[in-house]
Amino acid sequence: MSSKSISPVAVAVVAVGATIGLLLLSRRRTKAKNNESSTGGEGEVTYEVLSRQDASTSNAIIERFTSSSDFASLADREGSAILARDQEDAEKLQKGIDYAKEKGVIDPKFVPEEYISIDVLGKTPVEVADMILAKVNEEKKGSIVVLCGLSGTGKGTTVSTLKTKLESDGSGREVVSWSNGNIFRSVTLLAATWCEQQEDCEGFDKDKALTKENLASFMGMLEFGKFKDGKYDTCIRGLGLDLLVSEVQNTELKAPKVSKNIPTVAQVTQGEVILFAAEAVKKMGDDGIVVLLEGREQTVNYVRTPLRFILTLSDGSLIGKRRAAQRIMAAALEDVKESAWPGEIDLALEGQLKKMVAEGEK
Repeated sequence: MSSKSISPVAVAVVAVGATIGLLLLSRRRTKAKNNESSTGGEGEVTYEVLSRQDASTSNAIIERFTSSSDFASLADREGSAILARDQEDAEKLQKGIDYAKEKGVIDPKFVPEEYISIDVLGKTPVEVADMILAKVNEEKKGSIVVLCGLSGTGKGTTVSTLKTKLESDGSGREVVSWSNGNIFRSVTLLAATWCEQQEDCEGFDKDKALTKENLASFMGMLEFGKFKDGKYDTCIRGLGLDLLVSEVQNTELKAPKVSKNIPTVAQVTQGEVILFAAEAVKKMGDDGIVVLLEGREQTVNYVRTPLRFILTLSDGSLIGKRRAAQRIMAAALEDVKESAWPGEIDLALEGQLKKMVAEGEK
């Protein structure tokens, strides 16, 4: 067997290359470690966890930055913004409710059934959904499930989880999610159409269109029941219109003349829409359907059901932390490849955190 000699120059090149490689690896590890130290991170976030973009991802990021002053600052800012928006929305809704009471549309002495409070601290959406399901399954037929709570308590995720579990439990029960949004859009479409048909209206005239008499007329043009293929739907019939909401919810109901005037119409139709929704969900519940209704207390109070749940969070700081983590994880996912190792993902998370903190300081 023959062997070839290796020149001293080749040995030197290999040695230098190996040394450089070790130095680069050492620098990358040191940089990642320094980043962990500066942000107070405790655990690592893998690509598999980051790509989920769900509660497990946000929890991992919150743990990663558990002692980070930058993350605490961002979370505090996000939490304050959420609470401010919730307060503003609540005040606007209450004005609409008070206006409806003054008009005599809704009973000012109405008292809803008591809410069942669930503290979501330390619970996954699946665990919260299971707690609600335990109550829902006590009902032998249809059920109306009302869910409310502040932003950041996981209402949307919980409703989605509930729907999936109910649809796959083998009971054969039909499950639907109800939203008042399309009813507000339907009334707005009617109001805008009415304005178009008036010779003395230039564009949308709220003072002429949104009178008590007109609103009562518009609501009378909406009917909830079984229509095409025996499916429940809302029919818009009047002013030359004959439409099913399910067929126009992404077309006519999203038209500019509707979208730009919804806020104006919603301010004066809270009572009418609330009562329409209450009757609609009752009809479905009586027909054996499980109806999931998510919203704010002011709007869901008028739906009669013992299955009323309010999600709370005993540690209010988590609302801001969750929102901050959600922003960071969404932005970081765009910065890394599927083959990224935890250290690279960590650098992406840290980079997005610093960027967001800096943006808030401008």
